[in-house]
Amino acid sequence: MRKHFYVLLCALFIGYGAQASPGDTTWVQAHYDKWLDYYNNFDTTVTFPNGSVTYRKIYMIFTLGKYQCPGNPQYCGDWDYTITNYLMTPSGDTLELARLISPYANAGAPHTPWSWTQRYIYDVTDYYPVLKNSATMRILYSGYSGGFTANVKFAFIEGTPDRDVKGITRLWNGSFGYGNAIPIDTNFQSVNETAPTGTQSTDLKLTITGHGSDNNQCCEFLSRYYEVMLNNNQVAHTDIWRNDCGLNDLYPQSGTWLYERANWCPGALVRPNYHNLPGIVAGNNFDVEINFQPYTGNGGGSYTTEAQLFYHGSMNKTVDASLDDIIAPTNYEGSFRANPVCGSPTIHVKNTGATAITSIHFQYGAENEPVTDYTWNGNLNSLQDTIITLPHLPYLDTISDNNLHKFTTKIMEVNGNADDDATNNTMSSYFMPAPLWPSQFLVQMKTNSETDQQGNCETTWQIFDQSNNVVAQRITSSINTIYTDTVFLPRGCYKMVVKDGSCDGLHWWVWDQVGGVTAGYIQIKKLPFGTISLNGNVNSGTYHDDFGCGFNQYFTTQGFGVGVENLSATPASVAAYPNPAQSAVTVSISGIANISGTVSLVDALGRTVLTQNCNSTTAILNVANLANGMYTVIYSDRANAEAKLQTRLLIAK
Repeated sequence: MRKHFYVLLCALFIGYGAQASPGDTTWVQAHYDKWLDYYNNFDTTVTFPNGSVTYRKIYMIFTLGKYQCPGNPQYCGDWDYTITNYLMTPSGDTLELARLISPYANAGAPHTPWSWTQRYIYDVTDYYPVLKNSATMRILYSGYSGGFTANVKFAFIEGTPDRDVKGITRLWNGSFGYGNAIPIDTNFQSVNETAPTGTQSTDLKLTITGHGSDNNQCCEFLSRYYEVMLNNNQVAHTDIWRNDCGLNDLYPQSGTWLYERANWCPGALVRPNYHNLPGIVAGNNFDVEINFQPYTGNGGGSYTTEAQLFYHGSMNKTVDASLDDIIAPTNYEGSFRANPVCGSPTIHVKNTGATAITSIHFQYGAENEPVTDYTWNGNLNSLQDTIITLPHLPYLDTISDNNLHKFTTKIMEVNGNADDDATNNTMSSYFMPAPLWPSQFLVQMKTNSETDQQGNCETTWQIFDQSNNVVAQRITSSINTIYTDTVFLPRGCYKMVVKDGSCDGLHWWVWDQVGGVTAGYIQIKKLPFGTISLNGNVNSGTYHDDFGCGFNQYFTTQGFGVGVENLSATPASVAAYPNPAQSAVTVSISGIANISGTVSLVDALGRTVLTQNCNSTTAILNVANLANGMYTVIYSDRANAEAKLQTRLLIAK
């Protein structure tokens, strides 16, 4: 299940986020800030709608928070515990709706103070047949210390669902040892089922996470696989693994958050696996089972599982696209790494009709600003989804305040015409602008002792302009070395990308305790003094530069000019990159309507060592034969010899 289901229907309660299109919404509160104080079931009675109305979407919003444990125990909100949400109906149905793993959330960590909360949003629309009338919601908290709170509510959005659900069957569930003398497969033996009337497709949903550790670190830290068998034929082969924990949106954490694990990450919702059972329609009798990878250990590990069959009817719409999420710009903490953003918005779209989609016409823009039109072309089959990066939105580059702004995108046409359902065509988000940086700054990086395969430092940084050109970078560095690079940038939107090969940042508190890896850092320095904050990164203390696999930092600059007169009504500027340079330098000129002049390099003694004509916004200078040192780059306009732009360039080979 994708993490991006954030709808502004939630904003009725929380004030910001993304907003789905019109449609009456019924809110149902289950648990309200319940203290999860120890391993236990926490039950509450819920009254859902009576089933007389159809719903386009049903979301479950689980808000995890913290409380200060009475008595000052050793641990309080510190550990990665499994939190499972069950629906229990009066007729005896018990179904797992959702699962998440709590983060390492010590109150001393920078992003998890006592006031911290995080929302985990699940699409539970397919459970509509049982989300009716009176029921019990259960939270199973598998924790041996307290400190967390749980708030659970449901949003029922009226409308037509993508498909009707004809039936739900719970197959296998429970936690089972793996690698023991008794194979785990004995708990997942073949089940015979018959698809109910109206079934057009059948899907197996399997939620599985590995826990515990044996002599091979199975199951939490050892990748294994399972196979889905339909009528003795394999229809799926899936690794029980997540390799993206080092890209967690909640970072840094006060534990081993960045390690890859058996289909879960601390502080993240658990993604179920969905497997279509091909050819299973109404009246078909079939056998389904799960076979695990053969394995022998010493019995210390287990898999926690929940398997359910969903029988779906035919598609309710012929041609329809749904806006499911605004990934950027948004203030939703579940998209923290992608925000704040300048330049181009990013959205998540799904084909919710029976017909393949080849084009979608969008309109998008900020509140009270002109809208932009864009037509996406591609191929999106029924029920497929995709992430679309919309073309550059200039407004995102021009705002630099500390206020909330509203962004809206709308589907206007699908395949050249209005689609079947207008209620899923509009979505809005609230967001903070990308920060404004000076046009000249320093990137200072102290490398640690971890190397890549070539023996260089495994941590790199690059800055990209709006056209995805690299304008500054340090991708080859020695270990345990401080590098200070001067960056000059014209007015525009930029993205700084920091990557770490081992996904443990430039510093991790674990290495401070066990040794073996030195500590590094990366900082942005203002001139003449001062430090600029980086997205999610911490500059000091226990958790400094603990950013896992890396991070992105979007920012804007206003540009600058020196001695410029009457060149343009727009502020003019010149920049040179890479800086420092070794062989070739790109000189970029902005803010001048008609460029016609020369670009020169002047050394520290005032001697002009290179001059060439410049009739476009960029010029490439060959500096391979020039001596190391500081130079001045000067653009001189032919129409006005007194008008000049200049910047500084360091040549260091």
